[in-house]
Amino acid sequence: MKKTILASAIAAATFSGAALAQSTLSASEMAAKMNSMPTVYGNIQYVLYHDNVDGGSSQVEHADNGSTLGVKHSHEIAPGVTGFFKLELDGFGADEKDSSGANIDEAYIGVKGDNFGQVWIGSDDSTYETAVDEISQFYELATLSIGAAEYTTGEGDLLQYRSPSFSGLTLGGAVQVNGDGEGGDKSFPYQLAAIYEVDALELAFAVDSNDNGGDNENTYGLRASYNLDNLRVTGEFHTRKDAYDKFGLMGIYTLGQNQFALSYELAEADDSASTKWDTITLQALHNVSDNMYVYFEGYLGGGDDVYDYNFERADSSDFDATAGVSDERSIASIGAVYYF
Repeated sequence: MKKTILASAIAAATFSGAALAQSTLSASEMAAKMNSMPTVYGNIQYVLYHDNVDGGSSQVEHADNGSTLGVKHSHEIAPGVTGFFKLELDGFGADEKDSSGANIDEAYIGVKGDNFGQVWIGSDDSTYETAVDEISQFYELATLSIGAAEYTTGEGDLLQYRSPSFSGLTLGGAVQVNGDGEGGDKSFPYQLAAIYEVDALELAFAVDSNDNGGDNENTYGLRASYNLDNLRVTGEFHTRKDAYDKFGLMGIYTLGQNQFALSYELAEADDSASTKWDTITLQALHNVSDNMYVYFEGYLGGGDDVYDYNFERADSSDFDATAGVSDERSIASIGAVYYF
């Protein structure tokens, strides 16, 4: 008998014995055992886009648009108190066979309770981002989305807290612990947020101290959202002294398996020329099934010669005016996402 066949026979017998032993568990015991297992989830995201700088460069690219693989788990520590963790990897480069590998996107542990809220530590979306930076985080490609005004507290080394709801009011805070053992000076930038929800209305305010370098001027953000049946409307304003003022307005309409979104974003720099740029974004998304959707997104960006011919924007450190500049850039993209 070949060794592979013998090994298969032994494995089958072992599995059968284990399965027989498991069959003696009651239904409630089996359900409890299954509930104690971690949840594995993930997605593969592909996008094909055409990027054009008016009068300058143009390119077509097929890319991984943020494929992820993650695992999460929670368990009851005591009645009303739950411990949890999450580990999520991205950067797989699923469009390339020889991709260099994945990076940690989110990794944290925490505790939450009905009476005291939630506290967690590690790498995660920051308090400012989740409270007031909705529009730029909404879109799939988001290359030309303007986003918030220079909030520099990152998503790593964070200790975050979110309170329970007090008659619709939720408070949040975050501190980033930057030790001097990582090649820099110690710093403890922080973020604070307040979110109030009543019926269909949401109001949010957040601040980032930006205490990790530069002028340390605070960033302030406001968001107002309203839900009316299948329509959601959101307005945002972000400001930071000697940096930028940014404004955005977005509407999202859901019709059956389809979703349509339209937004307008405007930014003005606090420089001698009061440089301005804006972006109009359109999305049409169709849910093919419970685990797959496809979409189209179109972006039209304008401004005061704020795009160079290397596809960089004036607020980027890679902007190179010597390469040639333009006041218009457009992107058309189609994509597909499979998730579980």
